[in-house]
Amino acid sequence: MRWTLQPKPDASITEHLAKTLNVDLIIASLLVQRGITTFDQAKKFFRPSLKDIHDPFLMKDMDKATARILKAIANNENIMVYGDYDVDGTTSVALLSSYLKTLSDRITTYIPDRYNEGYGVSYIGIDYAHDNDISLIVVLDCGIKAIEKVAYAKKKGIDFIICDHHRPGEKIPDAIAVLNPKRKDCKYPYKELCGCGVGFKLIQGLGVNYHQTIEDLFPYLDLVVTAIGADIVPITGENRVLAYYGLQVINANPRIGFRAMLSEVKKETLTITDLVFIIAPRINAAGRMKHGLHAVNLLTEENLDIALQYATEIELYNSKRKDTDKNITQKALVQILQNKEEEKYTTVVYEENWHKGVIGIVASRLTETYYRPTLVFTKSGSRLAASARSVKGFDVYNALEACSEHIEQFGGHKYAAGLTLEEKQYLPFKQKFEEVVSSTIEKKMLTPEIAIDTILELDQITSKFYRILKQFAPYGPGNMAPVFMTKGLKDTGYGKCVGSDKKHLKCRVQKNGIAIESIGFNLGSKYDLITKEQYFKAVYTIDENKWNGDISLQLKLKDIN
Repeated sequence: MRWTLQPKPDASITEHLAKTLNVDLIIASLLVQRGITTFDQAKKFFRPSLKDIHDPFLMKDMDKATARILKAIANNENIMVYGDYDVDGTTSVALLSSYLKTLSDRITTYIPDRYNEGYGVSYIGIDYAHDNDISLIVVLDCGIKAIEKVAYAKKKGIDFIICDHHRPGEKIPDAIAVLNPKRKDCKYPYKELCGCGVGFKLIQGLGVNYHQTIEDLFPYLDLVVTAIGADIVPITGENRVLAYYGLQVINANPRIGFRAMLSEVKKETLTITDLVFIIAPRINAAGRMKHGLHAVNLLTEENLDIALQYATEIELYNSKRKDTDKNITQKALVQILQNKEEEKYTTVVYEENWHKGVIGIVASRLTETYYRPTLVFTKSGSRLAASARSVKGFDVYNALEACSEHIEQFGGHKYAAGLTLEEKQYLPFKQKFEEVVSSTIEKKMLTPEIAIDTILELDQITSKFYRILKQFAPYGPGNMAPVFMTKGLKDTGYGKCVGSDKKHLKCRVQKNGIAIESIGFNLGSKYDLITKEQYFKAVYTIDENKWNGDISLQLKLKDIN
């Protein structure tokens, strides 16, 4: 691991902010590092307000989108709500369809089959709409590149409204409305909404017609916060407000589907991290192992007994998903070693029988192992399909764009993307991708980085300090949990490896007469560094440890040296 200590912010700015807010210098320094330098900015950060949610009509085409939907409702048209099969897509479909069903009984939902139709808008989906007399399709979390598909639908008399957040290509589909804050011609003030976030802006826009306030739309925010966490969008600006209130909803009054999924989870208060590691994999498992509509059905179900049955099914899909991705990851690691590819700048593997539903997870696991921009390919019909994952600081979307001569279609983000290509293009693409990455990536990006906010002493870790620190949440890209470093630590002598396979490190660190419990997940291999009264330094976040009704502060070790 590469430790990087963030530069100290300007002392005069930090001192002024500390006095203004009546907080200590460490807290003020953490705020300045996050771009917060004034009282008003700090107030917005610590007390997210619904007043900071933007007017939906600032988004280009929002007026056209709402007008077309209201016309469809007034004319009793059949409306299809269409979305991607991942968490962002299924929550988007659940959000918009459940809202529209309060206005019309002519709403149907559609999620493409990952295997028969692939990602995004499909001809099969459009034909299904045509066969069922559907005249309006509202597509969420995909569609920004569906130029030919939208044209095909138009010939069949079907209108399209696109709600997406992925990067547009040079051309925009000829739809009735294209809602996407990343459009070059869109002046919407916040660009980092997820697909479900764009869907929320749409129901906010529709709500104006029915004199609904943002408070009336509160029940939908449990879906929005889940998508924000799962899609790894920045938790800054408007996303921070939506996430903050979304967590309140999911903790106080979640929809029936979430209640069913959480029935076995013994957690008092869910955080964004819990949504990412507990809820998101289960929602994703439906689309990976069976069909994304199972997730939509669960998220829109209003009968608890039925929702519990759906949740049990999804639990089985998730269990099968775990076994499948573990098995494929092991095979991929063997392939990398056999081909002696660990010295390359990229990791690209392919096996025609790998389960298409888990290749994204496998790509993430390989990235964790070799820390390279990674692609995992499998056979998908007559084509090869791949999931791409990247390392911190490297834009894999741009790298794929530079290889576009070999690619049939691709889309995604800076750190995650998907693509398809003809089988004969696999080796030329693999070679080109290695060339592009090796010539554009900085060598240091190939070593995982721990970004350290500041140096901290154990005597500075007080209950008051932690109470303020807790208010930095919700955490995520753009506002990660503060990371600290302390030098000159010693173990009290009772450090040990824990867990069934002894992978984790548990110890009590001390310095200058102060000691604090610490846990280091997957740091069991570092045990020798803390024995025999050796001094060491540690990088960590601060957390609460709840045990038998007692609550105490602990360090969550990220690395030791």
